[in-house]
Amino acid sequence: MNETLLKFLTGTGAGSRRHMAEAIKQSRVAVNGQVAADFRLPIEPGDQVTLDGRTVDLKPGGKLVYLILNKPIGMLTTTRDERGRDTVMSLLPPKYRRIGLYPAGRLDKDSTGLLLFTNDGGLTYKLTHPKFEHEKEYLVHLDKRLEPPDADRLRQGIDLEDGRTRPTTIKTVATEPQTYRVTVHEGKKRQLRRMFASLGYRVTTLQRIRIGSLLLGNLKEGESRELTPAEVAELSG
Repeated sequence: MNETLLKFLTGTGAGSRRHMAEAIKQSRVAVNGQVAADFRLPIEPGDQVTLDGRTVDLKPGGKLVYLILNKPIGMLTTTRDERGRDTVMSLLPPKYRRIGLYPAGRLDKDSTGLLLFTNDGGLTYKLTHPKFEHEKEYLVHLDKRLEPPDADRLRQGIDLEDGRTRPTTIKTVATEPQTYRVTVHEGKKRQLRRMFASLGYRVTTLQRIRIGSLLLGNLKEGESRELTPAEVAELSG
């Protein structure tokens, strides 16, 4: 007997029944290239199911995997690149490359730091959807010192071409001139670089050091590790 679409999605570990039902309602799920609106749509062997444009496969052995990586500069945050450029997938240890992991969120090519890889679609949705307001913290080095009035403007929100940013937390790193700890609650494309540029500053280096409760810690650039059960529980909470 064929599975229904909703049962298939929850069975792959893409997310909880509630989250997958919401995804179908929001037209984020497609079957064989067609947006699916019926929870009970039968899924047959060989059907291609996608969630937010990503193919949903049965998770290996029923296991969900959570991996943290310290991204170096110059790597694209994508599962593949049509132009053959280096992507973060090449940094994963071989045993993780064929189990359907993908980056939960992005870092631009010129940025470094914390990336999370998983095959848990529910957690990915929770971490990347703006309504959940997960904090993301960065170390930002500027080409000159940030003037106090400009820092206040950034804290209150900046008008960009794709909308106003939410209030931002900015703290000076006392031991490193022109370096700041910046916390945001959203993920607009190249957001921090554009925020500072709008006030006449250039970001020279940008490193993400935290997503929600998950810390980059002492992980070296290019290295990765699996999250502990406690880290997964806290991040999912």
